[in-house]
Amino acid sequence: MGLSYVRELDEYPTGARRMKILTMAVLAVLIGSYEAQIAPVVPLLLKDLDMSLATYGAVSGAAAVAGALASALGGRLTDRIGRVRLLVPLMLLTAVCCFGMTLVHSPRDLLIARIALAFVDGVAMASTAPLVRDFSPRLGRAQAFGFWTWGPVGANFLAAAVAGWTLPIFDDSWRSQFVIMGCFSLVISIVIAFNIADLSPELRAQIQHTERKAADVVDLTRPARVSSLFVRPNIWAHVVGISLWLVLYITLTLFGQTMLVGALGITTAEASTIMACFWSLNLITLIVAGRVSDRTQLRKPITLVGTVAAVLVTAYLAYILGGEGVSSGMLMIVGALLGGSLGVAYAPWMANYSEDAEDVDPRLQGTAWGLFGFLTKAIAVVGLLVIPHVVEATSWQTWLVVSLVCLALFAPAVFLFHGPWRREHAVTAEDQEARVAVAE
Repeated sequence: MGLSYVRELDEYPTGARRMKILTMAVLAVLIGSYEAQIAPVVPLLLKDLDMSLATYGAVSGAAAVAGALASALGGRLTDRIGRVRLLVPLMLLTAVCCFGMTLVHSPRDLLIARIALAFVDGVAMASTAPLVRDFSPRLGRAQAFGFWTWGPVGANFLAAAVAGWTLPIFDDSWRSQFVIMGCFSLVISIVIAFNIADLSPELRAQIQHTERKAADVVDLTRPARVSSLFVRPNIWAHVVGISLWLVLYITLTLFGQTMLVGALGITTAEASTIMACFWSLNLITLIVAGRVSDRTQLRKPITLVGTVAAVLVTAYLAYILGGEGVSSGMLMIVGALLGGSLGVAYAPWMANYSEDAEDVDPRLQGTAWGLFGFLTKAIAVVGLLVIPHVVEATSWQTWLVVSLVCLALFAPAVFLFHGPWRREHAVTAEDQEARVAVAE
């Protein structure tokens, strides 16, 4: 007997219907990322619980480990039992976990609450990237993943904005933020439940080139084998390469402002402005580069260009971190260029990774993206544990050079990815549309 909230489609949706479902998947990752936000209330939390920053770091590290394991588990489960069947009830459960944060009165309580939330959220969010793949044909996939990436970034802005507006109203009570978060998440989860859908296993096993053109690539009578994914050198190139790429990204996400303040002696407000420039151009280039990549059906060249540009900008940033008298204007320009370069590389890479995994077996998308979620959170754990010690022993400039080397090592991995290098070897959007028109 089927579950009432699971709408399983036997025909691939087109037009506004497909875009609505895709929007729900993007909204789900925004809410899931918002629920994980705690940074705006950390100073209040430390004071109220009489907790040291080191203890908070240990709690955050433990929660990140739980989230990493949950992502890997969730990825496998979403392939086995379906996306919506897993996502909807767990999104409702994460809202309950947010309310549970109001019961925290000690560091031990905080540890339990954050691990529970991170685990449930990690399993739930493992369905979102596969959903984006399911409802974005290859001619629109990079742009769709660009919007998916807006979720984690947008959650930072949402949490900060809500806290800035409501904390004074509730006498700076950090618990108020989790009540608001729980209510907001509960309402949006219900909206998503009524508007999202899943593809049938048969449709998920196809490669969708356009809304109307698909290809069968697997024998449905044979089970999907995870081993088939990891015997491919190109998949390992993706996995190892993005692990190196993420070192710089996670460094900027976790310690961007701290690095600028510590290395250059600027104010926290100035550092926040510089990072705002970073994220603003990053959000723009994610969509623009994704659009260009989809129209040309070129993934690798755009990813490589963005990575090389990011290497050059990072090298210049590492150089000026060792100097004095750097203007805020220059830092904003450098920050924006770095964020923009990383955005150019990221959206086409996501589409490339999805398509390379899809070529092995479309039924393993959840497993592939679960591994990606595991890597993202694992690098965050390493960052939380390693970066402060390296910086304390050396300097922020040294760590940025380490991140630069890791980023540069991603470039050779691109040559092992599948996909064309030149447009004449790619099946472009115009080609696909013409073929569909002739067929009709």
